[in-house]
Amino acid sequence: MSRFCLPRDIYHGKGCLEELKNLKGKKAILVVGGGSMKRQGFLDKAVNYLKEGGMEVQLFEGVEPDPSVETVMKGAEAMRAFEPDWIVAMGGGSPIDAAKAMWAFYEYPEISFEDLITPFSFPELRQKAKFAAIPTTSGTATEVTAFSVITNYQTGVKYPLADFNITPDVAIVDPDLVAGLPVKQVAYTGMDALTHAIEAYVSTLNGPFTDPLALQAIEMVLDYLPGSYKCDMVAREQMHYAQCLAGMAFSNALLGIVHSMAHKTGAAFSTGHIPHGCANAIYLPYVIKYNAKDAVAAKRYAEIARRMGLAGTSEQALINSLVEKIDEFNVRLNIPKTLKDFGINEDEFKEKVDKIAELAVGDACTGSNPRAIDPAAMAKLLTCTYYGTEVDF
Repeated sequence: MSRFCLPRDIYHGKGCLEELKNLKGKKAILVVGGGSMKRQGFLDKAVNYLKEGGMEVQLFEGVEPDPSVETVMKGAEAMRAFEPDWIVAMGGGSPIDAAKAMWAFYEYPEISFEDLITPFSFPELRQKAKFAAIPTTSGTATEVTAFSVITNYQTGVKYPLADFNITPDVAIVDPDLVAGLPVKQVAYTGMDALTHAIEAYVSTLNGPFTDPLALQAIEMVLDYLPGSYKCDMVAREQMHYAQCLAGMAFSNALLGIVHSMAHKTGAAFSTGHIPHGCANAIYLPYVIKYNAKDAVAAKRYAEIARRMGLAGTSEQALINSLVEKIDEFNVRLNIPKTLKDFGINEDEFKEKVDKIAELAVGDACTGSNPRAIDPAAMAKLLTCTYYGTEVDF
């Protein structure tokens, strides 16, 4: 048996932030990240809409990119003191992911972070609060997913938490909020969305409910990401919807080793953080070549290429076209082709690659990858992504 889970309500269209005034409750805590929403006036708007709906509002500000376990615990503590019946998270993936984890510790103060690392092991939520998510980037789709990624900076490891319990009740997908996105963020989050959709389509848990969402998302990203990068606002609106569709697909079909690799390399190197979407964009072409050695995966990649109208009469030619298309997008979006080009130090990479490979194989996303992988093969694959060498194994 499989399960397909989405938020009960997804509001979309310009200005739909106003829907906040129709949430029914007494108290709302609004979890946000940096100052961009404040500077653009959207934070005040959100607070005023909630107040208009009759709610007392408290802010929890300053959630960092790649939120830490410490931030989650601090937020849960603030929630326990304020006792909201709505948790409203507004921002990129980070504030929404952090708020999802805070929610669990708010409702169950006695559980530990370790208790939640096992996928689908959360206690029953909604005992104290419901959850509304408002994305301000077009990539993570955490507003419609059962996932939250939290980083333990002591170990340098990102943990993807997974449970249908943390799928928000309400998603507000308002394109006005992404009109001011910096182009680098448009590029990285857009490629994150493309990776979500492609990985969901070839995942071992793909199915008749997720396939149409994944294909539609891929088509929309290919159509609209270049325009969104060039600040075309019609394209930017469509990208905001495309990433949401991709999220619906992968929340239910799960992902693969592109994400396992991105999770375990993001905070691993002293030369600086690799933004999640950038890491996905670098790894995706290499992983397609690795996975395409599996006959079932090869057929699925070829189907994507065929449905997107890419060139090729044989299965291999279609797969090559798909890889070329992704490479071409990365060039257009100024995304490096290798980890070396990104600036990762070679000696440090060599020193850490075996440990990273081991962690990546153990990542929650590896289980639904279409082709099995062990730490030795993962280290080999990561090495290809460092030097740009051919994946021939």
